[in-house]
Amino acid sequence: MFYLRLVRGYRVLDLGRWLLTATAAAVVAAFLLRALGRALSDPPGAHATVQRLLWCLPPLLAIAWFAAVAARALPVQRPERMAGLTAAGAGPVRIRLLIAGELALACALGALLTLLLFLVLRNNIAGAALAPELGMGVPLPLAAPVALLTLLPLAGGLAAALAVRAVDPLPGGEEPDPLHRFGPLRTTLAALLAAGGILTELYALRPAAAYDPRTLHLPADLGHTNAALLGGWAAAALGLGLLTGPLLAGTGWLLAVGRPSPRRLLAGRGLTGAARRLGVPLAVLAFTTAVVLTSVRHWVAPGADGAGPLPAAEAVLVTGCVVAAVLARLVELRALRRPGGAALSRLGASPRLLLGAAMLRWAAAGSVVLATGALTAVLGAGMLT
Repeated sequence: MFYLRLVRGYRVLDLGRWLLTATAAAVVAAFLLRALGRALSDPPGAHATVQRLLWCLPPLLAIAWFAAVAARALPVQRPERMAGLTAAGAGPVRIRLLIAGELALACALGALLTLLLFLVLRNNIAGAALAPELGMGVPLPLAAPVALLTLLPLAGGLAAALAVRAVDPLPGGEEPDPLHRFGPLRTTLAALLAAGGILTELYALRPAAAYDPRTLHLPADLGHTNAALLGGWAAAALGLGLLTGPLLAGTGWLLAVGRPSPRRLLAGRGLTGAARRLGVPLAVLAFTTAVVLTSVRHWVAPGADGAGPLPAAEAVLVTGCVVAAVLARLVELRALRRPGGAALSRLGASPRLLLGAAMLRWAAAGSVVLATGALTAVLGAGMLT
């Protein structure tokens, strides 16, 4: 009943977040039920069931991450709701559970709708093409789909509960760690990891290694590679992802260094202050885009076998979840900057100045993401050649 009352006060942004979560959960539930149907249709002794379930892991993790980002942004986006809950006696733990329960209900609703559609299609409605995917003609153990679909609300709710800070989320309250600096040790380790991965892949691509056997078979018809290429690319991608936040902060510092104009000063200080919150979402966005573009380039290359519908559908779903998480983080940052923007307007800052600072800030952030994503894509393409 409490969540029904919350729905009555939903805005367009709240409803969109809830519907996106339910839709993504419905698609992942379809993947899980397809794996179950194929397991029922396969002959005894087939060993592809575990592989199909592993294919469901990336979109499941993508939904959990989106739920975590959305839950983290909710107290900032809706401070009046948090203030009302606090005034009603809800403490930090209860508010965290309420936010987690809201997103878990969205995941459960999407999974339930997919399960109903799955059961309807199994009732001799689906054609012969879908019969193996649904396990038609084989009795369906009720515990199997229920156990699989329970993973969705558990993953979404647990990720949301862990993402919300265990502090009193009162409107206007300061975070316990407002510092946006990155430690030199972390930045140095990330740079060394990226450089080591790049050098390892370049060494594995040297002309003398052109005839080395590539014994690792990659999924989704991406061909073969070897351990040195795969390990170098993975280390470089991880290092570049960890460097995204420090690069954003450093770019903001460069914008504000010297005697900057008001536009440069606002853009640089704003980018440096948002680097910690933006680092992880933009790093995941750059990595996901690089992997998807590299895979598509390999699939459409002459002589390639192409990809089946499952990898393509998962790529679309994971990319959608990552983009939605980045948008949720941007909305959170906008809400956090709203008091500062109002103060600048009262001091006489023109809207044109604020708009120019915002455009310069996002141009600098886009350049960082483009650089890290392009380098990751180039290294990935070299691994698949």
